[in-house]
Amino acid sequence: MELQMVLPPPDSDEKNSLNLLRRLWVVKFDREEEIRLLAERLWESMGLELQPSICSVLIKDVIHHEEAVRQAGAEALSRGVEEYQSQTRDVMAKLMELYQEKLYRPPPILDALGRVISESPPDQWEARCGIALALNKLSQHLDGSQVKPLFQFFVPDALNDRHPEVRKCMLDAALSALNTHGKDSVNSLLPVFEEFLKNAPNDASYDAVRQSVVILMGSLAKHLDKSDPKVKPIVAKLIAALSTPSQQVQESVASCLPPLVPAIKDDAGGMIQKLLQLLLESDKYAERKGAAYGLAGLVKGLGILSLKQQEMMATLTDAIQDKKNFRRREGALFAFEMLCTMLGKLFEPYVVHVLPHLLLCFGDGNQYVREAADDCAKAVMSNLSAHGVKLVLPSLLAALEEESWRTKAGSVELLGAMAYCAPKQLSSCLPNIVPKLTEVLTDSHVKVQKAGQQALRQIGSVIRNPEILGKTWVCVCVCVCVCVCVCVHQQFPCAIAPVLLDALTDPSRKTHKCLQTLLDTKFVHFIDAPSLALIMPIVQRAFQDRSTDTRKMAAQIIGNMYSLTDQKVRTVSAKALGAMVKGMGESCFEDLLPWLMETLTYEQSSVDRSGAAQGKERRRWRLAEVMAGLGVEKLEKLMPEIVATASKVDIAPHVRDGYIMMFNYLPITFGDKFTPYVGPIIPCILKALADENEFVRDTALRAGQRIISMYAETAIALLLPQLEQGLFDDLWRIRFSSVQLLGDLLFHISGVTGKMTTETASEDDNFGTAQSNKAIIGALGVERRNRVLAGLYMGRSDTQLVVRQASLHVWKIVVSNTPRTLREILPTLFGLLLGFLASTCADKRTIAARTLGDLVRKLGEKILPEIIPILEEGLRSEKSDKRQGVCIGLSEIMKSTSRDAVLCFSESLVPTVRKALCDPLEEVREAAAKTFEQLHSTIGYQALEDILPFLLKQLECEETSEYALDGLKQVMAVKSRVVLPYLVPKLISPPVNTRVLAFLSSVAGDALTRHLGVLLPAMMSALKERLGSGEEQQEMLNCQVVILSVEDEAGQRIIIEDLLEATRSPELGMRQAAAVILNIYCSKTKADYTAHLRGLVSGLIRLFNDTNPVVLNESWDALNAITKKLDAGNQLALIEDLHRDVRMVGNEASGDHVPGFCIPKKGVTSILPVLREGVLTGSSEQKEEAAKALGLVIKLTSAEALKPSVVSITGPLIRILGDRFSWNVKVALLETLSLLLGKVGIALKPFLPQLQTTFTKALQDPNRVVRLKAANALGKLIAIHAKVDPLFTELLNGIRTSEDSGIRDTMLQALRFVTQGAGAKVDATVRKNITTVLLSMLGHDEDATRMASAGCLAELCAFLTDEELGSVLHNHLLADISGIDWMVRHGRSLALSVAVNVAPSRVCAPKYVNSVHEMIFTNATADRIPIAMSGIRGMGFLMKYHIEASAGNLPPKLSTLFVKCLQNSSSDIKLVAEKMIWWANKAPLPALDPQTAKPILKALLDNTKDKNTSVRAYSDQAIVNLLKMREGEDALQSISKILDSASLELLNESCRRCLRKLASQADSVEQIDDTILT
Repeated sequence: MELQMVLPPPDSDEKNSLNLLRRLWVVKFDREEEIRLLAERLWESMGLELQPSICSVLIKDVIHHEEAVRQAGAEALSRGVEEYQSQTRDVMAKLMELYQEKLYRPPPILDALGRVISESPPDQWEARCGIALALNKLSQHLDGSQVKPLFQFFVPDALNDRHPEVRKCMLDAALSALNTHGKDSVNSLLPVFEEFLKNAPNDASYDAVRQSVVILMGSLAKHLDKSDPKVKPIVAKLIAALSTPSQQVQESVASCLPPLVPAIKDDAGGMIQKLLQLLLESDKYAERKGAAYGLAGLVKGLGILSLKQQEMMATLTDAIQDKKNFRRREGALFAFEMLCTMLGKLFEPYVVHVLPHLLLCFGDGNQYVREAADDCAKAVMSNLSAHGVKLVLPSLLAALEEESWRTKAGSVELLGAMAYCAPKQLSSCLPNIVPKLTEVLTDSHVKVQKAGQQALRQIGSVIRNPEILGKTWVCVCVCVCVCVCVCVHQQFPCAIAPVLLDALTDPSRKTHKCLQTLLDTKFVHFIDAPSLALIMPIVQRAFQDRSTDTRKMAAQIIGNMYSLTDQKVRTVSAKALGAMVKGMGESCFEDLLPWLMETLTYEQSSVDRSGAAQGKERRRWRLAEVMAGLGVEKLEKLMPEIVATASKVDIAPHVRDGYIMMFNYLPITFGDKFTPYVGPIIPCILKALADENEFVRDTALRAGQRIISMYAETAIALLLPQLEQGLFDDLWRIRFSSVQLLGDLLFHISGVTGKMTTETASEDDNFGTAQSNKAIIGALGVERRNRVLAGLYMGRSDTQLVVRQASLHVWKIVVSNTPRTLREILPTLFGLLLGFLASTCADKRTIAARTLGDLVRKLGEKILPEIIPILEEGLRSEKSDKRQGVCIGLSEIMKSTSRDAVLCFSESLVPTVRKALCDPLEEVREAAAKTFEQLHSTIGYQALEDILPFLLKQLECEETSEYALDGLKQVMAVKSRVVLPYLVPKLISPPVNTRVLAFLSSVAGDALTRHLGVLLPAMMSALKERLGSGEEQQEMLNCQVVILSVEDEAGQRIIIEDLLEATRSPELGMRQAAAVILNIYCSKTKADYTAHLRGLVSGLIRLFNDTNPVVLNESWDALNAITKKLDAGNQLALIEDLHRDVRMVGNEASGDHVPGFCIPKKGVTSILPVLREGVLTGSSEQKEEAAKALGLVIKLTSAEALKPSVVSITGPLIRILGDRFSWNVKVALLETLSLLLGKVGIALKPFLPQLQTTFTKALQDPNRVVRLKAANALGKLIAIHAKVDPLFTELLNGIRTSEDSGIRDTMLQALRFVTQGAGAKVDATVRKNITTVLLSMLGHDEDATRMASAGCLAELCAFLTDEELGSVLHNHLLADISGIDWMVRHGRSLALSVAVNVAPSRVCAPKYVNSVHEMIFTNATADRIPIAMSGIRGMGFLMKYHIEASAGNLPPKLSTLFVKCLQNSSSDIKLVAEKMIWWANKAPLPALDPQTAKPILKALLDNTKDKNTSVRAYSDQAIVNLLKMREGEDALQSISKILDSASLELLNESCRRCLRKLASQADSVEQIDDTILT
């Protein structure tokens, strides 16, 4: 009030009032609750109201230097904007603007010499943190249009702040906005993130924002459809981000993963294995920690079962036990910690297995492992449930016995930590824990002692007893004239718990003080287990003390505590209360009864609820006595409500417990008057006896025992029906409780005690007497006694062990002779059994079946004639449950009967089993299969003969085929190893029944593998018959089911090898069927066939040469399915074999192309992923191998089939060619690109700039082979070039400027090749420049340059104008040779010779032909061997020209000169002459005229005897081509007629020796033009 008086009123001073409003509004959101409450009160008392203008003013608090003010300001701003939504846009804009302002940091001020005069001001990161907090809070108030601008602010500016704390806050704000608006804005935000990741500089300064964007994408991706192709790349980025050394990033990624897992379920297994490898083997802490987060996220998404399916627990357990590598132990602990944190209580079942290893790690020799163990333990304990405490406690107590002090200390710490995680459960375990902890207090290691003391203090916090805690309530009853009840509250200031802990810690000095304190305390409250756990060790030690006083005090303390159980005091006080109510009337206690009824529902300890019914302690009036005081009329009104409430299943357990407790006390207070209510309350008690809460069951059992003890004789008619019904209840707990209560009733009636032990060697040893039997019959009557005993006997075969034990115990005590009693109750028992067999409850049917088996064992096989007809009749019942029960009963009977007895009744049993196996209901068929299993176990092979042929026959009947088929399946499921060998021969005999095989294979298991050798041929035969028919699809589905059911390694091998073998069959139908099944297997199986990969790929590629379209398509699809499933490692391992297989299939191909590579719309995409992976990620050797294989595939594929794959092939080749790899890799890549250009040239137009750049760059490579391949590739590329002049100019400039002769020569060759491909497109000016340069280089000093320029000039002659050609010929190539340097003459002679080859029609035109002949002949006879050799090559080119132009006639001078050259003394001259004759006469040119060829042939025949091997070899090659022997022997016969005898003999000898052999071989493709560099 004082503060209110001095503050200005809101309307007095606008400026100050706005500041006041702002300050109070911010303080209302302070982190301290007390401050918030005061501010709220002041705000209300002053009647303040929020104003729109406050929103912009609140920003000052958002950027305050104090964190508490910033947080309150952000919350206050958010609430203000929520009130005034129109302010949102302005506030957001101001915050973003303010962020930029606070981000700027002026540089330091320097003097003229660069020295710092004034430092930069401090970074205002706190203000930017406040802005992030405000954006976080405001994000929930944004509309759709404001979301994208906000994220454009976050990415990349705000998330790339220079201060890590600001980045963290900004990421939190972005995630908050994404969680609120992500679903509606996914289409607008995803491009923002993708654009950033695509264009962000690859710089370390952007790593932080890159990681944040990946996390945001992950959070956004959960709003995408799981089939969206964008999800998988996002998950991959998230997994990669786990290696970031930031806990915030790793936690965010882990939380992003679970919702994304369904989209990557197929790849999750591989991811888990990679993360496990990283977790256990990485050297980097961040990577291992991140892998643990990732694993936990994936497991949470996949479900807890994935821990078993992926064998993660086994791997982690092995790792934590690895004594050699501490990183593996630490990694396993990281994983356990994260799994506990992410999965919570779901991981609890595994904690029991982890805990022993965790405790050992507390004592590990490595510090990092110990720290990880400590973190893991905290995670485990913080997520432990009530049940988990009971599971882990034995391990923790056992660890206290370990030798390692660290393990002991860790176990003690965990025990102490339980006080916080599960105090209720811990309290019941304290009597076991505290003695162990007291032993620890005397440990030799001081740290263990301290841990024990701390644990005991923590455990002290579990105590609930008011005296121990230092609180008590004293109830004083004061009677003044009229009885009035007053409660006086008094709180004792001193707690006993610290004194108890001191005595436990220091027993020698503190025990006496503790005992005195306990003695001075009057215990008036129930002492709970935790209190006793602390008190009893001290009292126990005191009893062993020498001092009499000490022992005396201990005895007195025990007495004080025991006095709490004085039943008389409680009973008398309760009765007094009842008497007061009875005497004074209900009107004096109007609130008493409702209050007492209400206390029944309090959630307190069982003692507190008991007090409400018995009248002890705080407000525990005796409701039962009060009701008794009010009379039977009140009971009649209240009982329906009590019974109805106690019967409810949807009420809290403590409420049900309170009402059930009334049934314990009401019989005492009302006596016989309560008899009418015994029947109605028994079902309530039985239901409560089946409750899942132990305290409810305990209360119900006491109530039931109370009813029986009081009404066993007077209310049997009311009790028995309910108990009998409970014996046959579906819930086992009710059956168990009914047995217990029925036992108490029978014990009471017969006068025996049920407390004796009945454990004997035989279950049929009895303790009952004739007198007890008579007493039971007298009390119950014969019929009811038979029903009760029949129920007890069936309980002996119950599915639950406790029910069986309880039933057997009661049976033994009340029955004197088991066989005789069974015979007496047999009719009644059978009636019950049939009812059980017809029950819908599986437990009841099982109980009945077991009882039947037990009866047969007890009474012998002679009762079978009585049982079997009853069961047969049961199988005809319309009730499916009864038919199912009959099957179960038959199984049990056969289990208990000898083989001979079963055979005797087989005529009745076999039809019964047959009928049951064809029953319309699946459950009956399933039960019948188990009956068959038992029948086979008893009579062996005879069961197969009796049952299976009948089932096979039923398959032919439409009405029963479906049921019979399932019956066979059920039989297979239980006896596959026996049934399958019997069925297979019958099923595979024509016509093959693949439908049945498919149905049975799903349950055949490993047994199917043994029969695959005969099943596969049968299935292929069946499929072969149906290919192309309407039944083809169904047959394929049947085959699919069979082969996919095989999962073992041996079965895989058989399937793959047999099917591959069948694809080699000469019979087309078998090849087709085998290819179809192989495709199905490769495409659909989930088995890992990596071990058979090479054989599979090789076999499938071999089928690519098949002529049948079905085989081709199926083998292609199979190979495609295989390569799609391969990971990178397997793809790389396959490359060498794949290259070999492609080479083999290419060699075997009948034409230029392999049919399997030329399938429309498929092409080479089946193997392309493997070759791409090799080119992109393989080693240098693998890259080379992959490139060569790819080149070979291109060569063997048609252009049309290649076109769809052009982009996939070309991109990787260009990318890798631009990197620094060895020369042989580049050569292989260039060869492949050249082949591709040659095949699909124009399809590569989009890649033209990259290819040109790549090839021209390769021309500068240091390696000659690389340069030559690049030159060749450029020649292919020029064909698709539209504007060729820049390329020609670039090459020409390179030739002019290059100082390296090798590079210059290859550039000349490249110029020649591009001229050959696009010479006609060159501009005249460029062509003139090229001609000038080339002419100038004809006399170059270096032979290679001279030859290359000559060849290039000759190539250009084909594209020169007539004027330009005339100039080149007259002025250079045909010019006078006198006086010129021999090198110039050599260059000119080379150019002229090649020009005759390249452009014969133009160079040998009439106006030049004589000059050309003369110059070539002159050159051929020159003294210089190089010039002569170029002249002879020119003669060869002329020979080819004249053979084509003159139909086989040569100028005489040319022929004569060839003969002279062949007879020259120089082997080089003879060799080049032979080569040119061989080349000029290659097919398909016409043969030379015999008279013209005769002199040349004679000279060649002479050379076949030359001493030079090369001369001899080429003379033979030249003769074969000259006589056209590869086309036949017509020319040989013609010339033989005009040869002289010596020459003819030589010719015949040569034919015999080698000519005919050479003619049978393919001709050589040797390059004859020596101006082309190789």
